[in-house]
Amino acid sequence: MAERPEDLNLPNAVITRIIKEALPDGVNVSKEARRAISQAASVFVLYATSCANNFAMKAKRKTLNAGDVLAAMEEMEFERFLEPLREALEVYKKGQKGKKEVSEQKRKDKDKKTDSENDKSREEEEEEARMEEEPEADNEVEEEEVEN
Repeated sequence: MAERPEDLNLPNAVITRIIKEALPDGVNVSKEARRAISQAASVFVLYATSCANNFAMKAKRKTLNAGDVLAAMEEMEFERFLEPLREALEVYKKGQKGKKEVSEQKRKDKDKKTDSENDKSREEEEEEARMEEEPEADNEVEEEEVEN
């Protein structure tokens, strides 16, 4: 686990980006305020994780899943976040499914390309083998003509 309490804080760059996206243009936030928001967000995440972990442990699992997090949010009395979380989860799942389909298609295309390259190289090898055999056949014909 974390050696120092600061290790549990969320990255400052992430917190700053979230704050900037949430506020209108031209609004500045002091360094102290960003630090306080960062610490509050870190405490919230740790508390939500602890509650979700309790649900996973009750189900005799070691891995937290989305259902555990949603149940934890309800237990923590953050019901108003449940619907936005479900929507975000659906968007995430669709995005992951799309990425998976794209990677599978790339793999199939790569396999097809590799197969076609292998076929071409086999054809070239066969052609080279035929070329090597043909001169020998020509030499045999020449030897027969010389003997006659």
